[in-house]
This record gives sequence, C-alpha cells and structure tokens, in this order.
Amino acid sequence: MDPIITIFSLVILLFSVIIHELAHGYIAYSLGDPTAKYAGRLTLNPIKHLDPFGSVILPLILFISGSPILFGWAKPVPVNPYNFKDQKWGSLKVAIAGPITNIALAVFFGLLIRFIPSSFFISFPGMFLMFSYIVTINLVLAIFNLIPIPPLDGFWILFKFIPQKFEKLTIFLHQYGIFILIFLIFFGALQNLIFINNLFFSLITGI
Repeated sequence: MDPIITIFSLVILLFSVIIHELAHGYIAYSLGDPTAKYAGRLTLNPIKHLDPFGSVILPLILFISGSPILFGWAKPVPVNPYNFKDQKWGSLKVAIAGPITNIALAVFFGLLIRFIPSSFFISFPGMFLMFSYIVTINLVLAIFNLIPIPPLDGFWILFKFIPQKFEKLTIFLHQYGIFILIFLIFFGALQNLIFINNLFFSLITGI
C-alpha cells in the first residue's frame, strides 16, 4: 500500500473509530449516564480515545503484513448501565449506536459517490478516493464490531438475548474473547470482511 494512501487511511480510520465511540458515549449520556462525560471521552481529541493495540499496533501489523484493508478500534468509552433511565433496553441502545453510526457514515458518503456526477470525480479524483475510503473503512468497522465476541459490540447486542442456560459460554467468551478475536483477525476473518465489505460497497455506491 502506498505510504500516502496508508497515512490517509489511518487518519480516516482514527476519526471513524472515535466517532464510533462518541456514539456510544452520547447515547449513554442521553440515557442518564454521565460516566463518559466525566471521563473526558465526549470529545474528538484523538489522544483521549487511543487504544495501544487497537489504534496503533493492529493497524501497523496490518500495514506491514500488506493487508488490503486497515481497521482497528479505539479505547472503549466507559459506561455505567445502572445509570440508564431505560434499564431494559439501555445497554442494547448503547451497544448498537457505534455500528449504526459507522453504517450511517458509509451510506451517506456511498450515496454521494452514487449520485454526484462522475464528471465531478474526474475533475477531483482525490474526493472520490476520500469518499471511497470513508465508505470502506466505516463498513469494515460496522461489520467487524458486529461480530458477537467480547469486547465487540456484537457480543453486547447478542448478550441481551442470550438465555440464562448459556451463562458458561458467556463467561468463557468474557475470559478468552480477545484471544479468539486476534486469532480470527489473522487466520481467516480478514478475507470474509473484505468479501462482505465489497458486497455492501457495491450495493451502496452502485460501483
């Protein structure tokens, strides 16, 4: 991957994961939980959101290994579900806010690609590149975060509907989820992510 494109992708990735976490924080705040606000996490300041592995090490490993896509995550926004006004569905709303935000960004910029005249992008090819990367990265983030393995959002969404009889499985995933996730990233998940991303990219942009 070209170094300039890599830097460009990393900047888009960084702000996409920050917006993802901000969505969690703001929804939690709207539900009555000020934890993220008190922790200083309701900000676009990237330093507040950097996760050593998810924001730095993983993207670098993917870059060095020649991965066709870059992705990662920010430090999770702290929430206290006991503060939620909606005790039944509050946790679900907070969990789903991040992926929905990424999907919304992908759809918005994807529709711009679809409906803005091609002559504009011929005149300004950099805009097409930027929009394409925003769509791609946000789709990847949404799909990746919907994997039902902790600490990803997909687990907390699924957790709301897991019967009590699967408690041992839940405990196991809490203990070893991050290791399962790392294994999947480097041994198979990337190809599936690329395939699903390409499918939705074409669906949204018409390309």
